[in-house]
Amino acid sequence: MIALRLVRLIESHSEQLAESLVNKLERSSRAADLRRVSPAELRERARDVYRNLSDWLLTKTEDDIERVYTPLGRRRAEQGVSLSALCWALMMTEENLWDFLEMEGMREKPLEILGGFELLRLLDLFFDQAIYFSTLGYESHWKAQHQAAVEHLARAS
Repeated sequence: MIALRLVRLIESHSEQLAESLVNKLERSSRAADLRRVSPAELRERARDVYRNLSDWLLTKTEDDIERVYTPLGRRRAEQGVSLSALCWALMMTEENLWDFLEMEGMREKPLEILGGFELLRLLDLFFDQAIYFSTLGYESHWKAQHQAAVEHLARAS
């Protein structure tokens, strides 16, 4: 089964993938807020996802994901990381996987498998970007609301 072999390939390269992801996040202007989180913490989080991917995909339930990612979201908020940077980091975690699989696949897989992967990748990328930009819009709305409220209170004082 190709999918299981690819997951095992990802798991066996979890260190390399984690390092690659941290480097991409450090260079990304969209993830600038993540500089408030230590690279070691980011690397360990990425390593955990990549190293345990088969568990995440095959055995973990929605409740398991909630138990891990709700506290992660809370922690990032406490660290002063914007929601858009958090979302971008999660999307880059997936994008980093696709980059890795494409590099591995080009050497070993038939062209039609790569074409299928490319289609799935483009769909994922579209929806990921839709999430990211929707989140930016959401944040800008609430920031504007907050700023207006602060100005109103200042004038009323």
